[in-house]
Amino acid sequence: MARRVLVLGGGFGGVEAAIELDRLLPKEDEILLVSEQNFLLFTPLLPQIASSRINPRHIVQTIRDIRGKRRFRFRRDTVASIDLAARRVTLASGTVDYDVLVIALGSRTAYFGISGARENTWDFKTLEDAVVLRDHVLDMCEHADHTPDEAVRRDLLRFVVVGGGYTGVELITELSDFFTQYVLRKYRGIRPADVQLIVLEATPEILRGISESLKAHALGRLRARGIDVRTSAKVTRCGEDFVEINGNEVICSATIVWAAGVRANPLVENLPGPHDRVGRTVVNSGLQVEGHPEVFVTGDAAAATTAPGAPQVAPVAISQGGVAARNVAHFLRGEALDSYTYKNEGMLVSLGMDYAVVSIGRLQFSGYLAWLFWNAVHLYKLVGFKKQLQVAMDWLMGTVFPRDASILRRPARCRICEGAAGGRSRAQAAK
Repeated sequence: MARRVLVLGGGFGGVEAAIELDRLLPKEDEILLVSEQNFLLFTPLLPQIASSRINPRHIVQTIRDIRGKRRFRFRRDTVASIDLAARRVTLASGTVDYDVLVIALGSRTAYFGISGARENTWDFKTLEDAVVLRDHVLDMCEHADHTPDEAVRRDLLRFVVVGGGYTGVELITELSDFFTQYVLRKYRGIRPADVQLIVLEATPEILRGISESLKAHALGRLRARGIDVRTSAKVTRCGEDFVEINGNEVICSATIVWAAGVRANPLVENLPGPHDRVGRTVVNSGLQVEGHPEVFVTGDAAAATTAPGAPQVAPVAISQGGVAARNVAHFLRGEALDSYTYKNEGMLVSLGMDYAVVSIGRLQFSGYLAWLFWNAVHLYKLVGFKKQLQVAMDWLMGTVFPRDASILRRPARCRICEGAAGGRSRAQAAK
């Protein structure tokens, strides 16, 4: 009798699970992948979208192209609710029953209850987030270029990234490259002293997960580039044009990017059973939900009891997607399940053009060779030769021609910009 396996989520974990299920299950079984987006986003290259280094379309691959001749079905739809007791998922367009469910719904930004953070900061998780931030950065440059008030100009060109993890560090170094290689050459009203790039990290260190020596090296490299890295700097309040740290210092800025952490998807948080502190469902060694052996959870939605220290990154999601698919096949055949264990595949962090730090087991190195290795690994992991070629060409063209600084969307309202246009002082504009 044909059985239906439903996969929720079109990210790394969900797509990997669907591909493996297609290979492992009998042809009569139905495999349905449901996702809000019809593409897989290669999130490690999002910072290069914000800095106009690569074309946004070059880091997405449509799920139907990834599927190719495989038999699994794809449905672009929104998941409204999950009823584990009834084995039913409600989508925006109707309900779908299942025999086995794989949940790979990813995560959302976590604001930790900080006042004003959700309303007044720029999110940085999706392709749209990166494109909108790119246009906003360019808009700040356009205003600053003709603003006579030096204080207002510096507020416009003060960019704050909250979060000193891999995303925050790679984003701030990409912005540094953008200003050095493009803005300061093309915008005649902007001087180097006008631009200030700040990273705020609540803990005492940045880039958790790599060796102490590489952390120190990366921190020194960032500061040598003029980036103001502040550790033990906990954000306590955010406003439309300011961020408060440790309850006693206010930094005025028209651009505050939130890259400080994630929580599980609300649908995952509402699942029965235990959850961890960020809302992920606690699953057993086979990635199954307690009391529901027919439900498997992967990626940012899963807190595996056998891998409590696993980071929420793409390689973990891909690995768990594969394990979940194999265990679905085992479960349907009544076989013993595989146990998921986390294997640290290393950390690679770009620190801008021509420099990176790499930590793979005992192999620790940095510099230009590390940057070449970073590029090679990310190019290899892009899905599809077409995308690999497009990104490689973007990188090559970027070394020869200027970056594309066209603003593609209508800029959002900016109070500091309005103050500059009205000729008000910095103090007036920041009230």
